[in-house]
Amino acid sequence: MKIKKETSAGGIVYKKTDRNILWLITQHSQHKGWVFPKGLVGDTVSDEPKEVAALREVEEEGGVKTKIVNPKPVTVFYSYTWNNMRIDKTVHYYLMEYLSGDPANHDWEMMDAKFVTEDEVRRILTYPSDKQAFDTILKQNTLS
Repeated sequence: MKIKKETSAGGIVYKKTDRNILWLITQHSQHKGWVFPKGLVGDTVSDEPKEVAALREVEEEGGVKTKIVNPKPVTVFYSYTWNNMRIDKTVHYYLMEYLSGDPANHDWEMMDAKFVTEDEVRRILTYPSDKQAFDTILKQNTLS
């Protein structure tokens, strides 16, 4: 089986409300899993910085504009099989703060995007790598 290495970047986005902190999650159109928005680094622009790709992907897949609040990403690794090829994936997630926009304006790659509570994130996320990234982001950052 052939092996392909891919690097993606995305965001774990929070939005402060009067009552609590909400987190952006997206539901993928193909595999239907609930994930944090992310995508390939450099898929449209060669030498694209990870931070630029992360902000772009969050806006495309999550429908919102954000800013990176911690320049040090949480990095996770996983593998999956697609069309008889093993994909070894590295994903760099940046902690981001919501600035503007509506998750309903997500692109075709996602069938849904919404802000939910921390408990809902833990209950709804599909993949262990996203759960691991979320736990690490919460441990490394203080949100007040």
